[in-house]
Amino acid sequence: MWKLKIGEGVDDPYLYSTNNYVGRQTWEFDPDAGTPEERAQVEHARQNFYRNRRQVKPCGDLLWRMQFLREKNFKQTIPSVKIEDGEQISYEKTTKALRRAVNFFSALQASDGHWPAENAGPLFFLPPLVFALYITGHLNTVFHAEYRKEILRYIYYHQNEDGGWGLHIEGHSTMFCTALSYICMRILGEGPDGGLDNACARARKWILDHGSVTHIPSWGKTWLSILGIFDWSGSNPMPPEFWLLPSFLPMHPAKIWCYCRMIYMPMSYLYGKRFVGPITPLIQQLREELYLQPYNEINWRKARHSCAPEDLYYPHPLIQDLMWDSLYILAEPFLTRWPLNMLIREKALQVAMKHIHYEDENSRYINMASPEKVLCMLACWVEDPNGDYFKKHLARIPDYIWVAEDGITIQSFGSQEWDTGLAVQALLASNLINEIGPVLKRGHDFIKKSQVKDNPSGDFKKMYRHISKGSWTFSDQDHGWQASDCTAEGLKCCLLMSMLPQEIVGEKLEPEQLYDAVNVLLSLQSKNGGLAAWEPAGASEWLEMLNPTETFSDVVIEHEYVECTSSAISALVLFKMLYPGHRQRAIENFITNAVRFIENIQMPDGSWYGNWGICFIYASWFALGGLAAAGKTYNNCLAMRRGVEFLLRTQRENGGWGESYKSCSDKKYVPLEEGRSNLVHTAWAMMGLIIAKQVERDPTPLHRAAKLIINSQLEDGDFPQQEISGAFLKNCTLHYAAYRNIYPLWALAEYCKWVPLP
Repeated sequence: MWKLKIGEGVDDPYLYSTNNYVGRQTWEFDPDAGTPEERAQVEHARQNFYRNRRQVKPCGDLLWRMQFLREKNFKQTIPSVKIEDGEQISYEKTTKALRRAVNFFSALQASDGHWPAENAGPLFFLPPLVFALYITGHLNTVFHAEYRKEILRYIYYHQNEDGGWGLHIEGHSTMFCTALSYICMRILGEGPDGGLDNACARARKWILDHGSVTHIPSWGKTWLSILGIFDWSGSNPMPPEFWLLPSFLPMHPAKIWCYCRMIYMPMSYLYGKRFVGPITPLIQQLREELYLQPYNEINWRKARHSCAPEDLYYPHPLIQDLMWDSLYILAEPFLTRWPLNMLIREKALQVAMKHIHYEDENSRYINMASPEKVLCMLACWVEDPNGDYFKKHLARIPDYIWVAEDGITIQSFGSQEWDTGLAVQALLASNLINEIGPVLKRGHDFIKKSQVKDNPSGDFKKMYRHISKGSWTFSDQDHGWQASDCTAEGLKCCLLMSMLPQEIVGEKLEPEQLYDAVNVLLSLQSKNGGLAAWEPAGASEWLEMLNPTETFSDVVIEHEYVECTSSAISALVLFKMLYPGHRQRAIENFITNAVRFIENIQMPDGSWYGNWGICFIYASWFALGGLAAAGKTYNNCLAMRRGVEFLLRTQRENGGWGESYKSCSDKKYVPLEEGRSNLVHTAWAMMGLIIAKQVERDPTPLHRAAKLIINSQLEDGDFPQQEISGAFLKNCTLHYAAYRNIYPLWALAEYCKWVPLP
């Protein structure tokens, strides 16, 4: 059986931590573990997911939950409640449902104070890791038979009915992820017609029916070129000379969004080397299986601009194609030949690798996220197959592995700190502090230990990094990358805890550490008042025209986000109340400008566009919260009124709210089909209305939403897993498995607190 292990790790030459591995999540397989009943329970969960995979595509994240509940001998002692039709909701039934939710969720807390959860869903995360391990010869040592079995399970269980795979688990089939998944199955031992339900044959048919992998988008072209299944001449140039550009140019690396920078840094190194892995018999077979014509007859130059319509979200403008063509025809032939290959290209490769090593060291070889991690790991192997850099990468692969009833996947990079910051606030809102003191104390301890204590090493500005001291990351301290919304939520938790008895929740954070967090938030505000996520925004907007991807939008430069801005307002308003003498003028100016930003980016229908959740409901909850924290009300703020009207207008017949992930890509509100509601979306909308004091005007919409949440609660106090709730880059989704517990619980807590009930 699989077991989730928390905070485990021992420093050695290849593995080290800044805070004794607090928050680290790793999985271990023990063939002898578990009783027959426990093994049967796991198998039942797998088969249940498989049977219902077309209706609910995200997993319930059940394996570690079963483990934790079993280890803690959890039994729900509070009886379930239902609100009958025509029945008035009572305080007694609502608090009973809330207590049941708190009781269950508290049992899911890890020993170090955080709440584990899957943070995955994109289907381009997993295959590249398999590819890299195959190329380097470490596949069987890193992934033994049980790993390979569960990886295949994940691929099978998320195959679409038409034979393909989407960009994410709820998406329509794409060439990118169908090709990656097919190759992954073949590398893991499946034959051309093998796999569950003829997975390989169906996938290959989809690929060939849609024009073959010559139509794979650019990231796919890169990985297939690395494998030797595509030719580098079929890719647009990614010259490593980019890292030599002078800082006064608008396209300087420091002005590029950190995710984009971290992806193309190792990509440009591998491209500059024209690295190709071993051409094994399997690679030669794949060259035959994935094309409509013989491999040696393919027109690679023509393939450079080919992209399947199913993958094309951001069509390249003509000016970008002209730029690629110029580099391809005029620059690359010279940069790859003597003497420029020795004078310029070699230096560029050295500079790119210097940046890779810097990022590796400052993230303890976790890197920003899984796509960057795998590329940096492979680049280190190409530089030195037997070197320590590559071995340090291998030691951090377990940090990305996640096991659930749908198999093994790769996480984005873990959401430990983000989820815990939200969970603690939800539990605090329940007003059950005396009953859950130990839970709050552990959560508080985790948050305090996870704060980043230092800036990146050395001359970090020269390495295109921003300050991080005092921040919180999305995952854990070792990750090292500051995030504004995570910092705001972490700061808010510490401030709220400082107002409670220390004998219950533990010692409060030192003022200097709070000041450091405030400093990070203030540093990330843009001139327009909005807050960036990782680094200060401000690069020219026209650079987005050079977006080299076809599948994502807004990836070239850092932008401002309503969610980050609103989180920061709420945190700084609370900080100003508790520490009125610290940077008062700067904080007041920040709040004023941030409010203006939120008001200015409101959509015509009264909503706000969500960048990190689905979508308009999510962002509207944040926006209304930020405005309310700054003193805006339904009566004195037009934006508040319009936001409330949007939420009231989109409430479903059953009292809930439900929004499709298609809202993100379409950039307009799209409801879930068939009148369905989603409990997480319902909780967001409900809390937005409560913040805007809907109870003073008409509490009926709140009662209807509360009834749906209460009646949807399961026997053990859990809530059912429904549609995916996270999003990024306009066109992809992310499964936050803890959301189904955090948000319904939080909404019921706020409902009990602010809505008078009989």
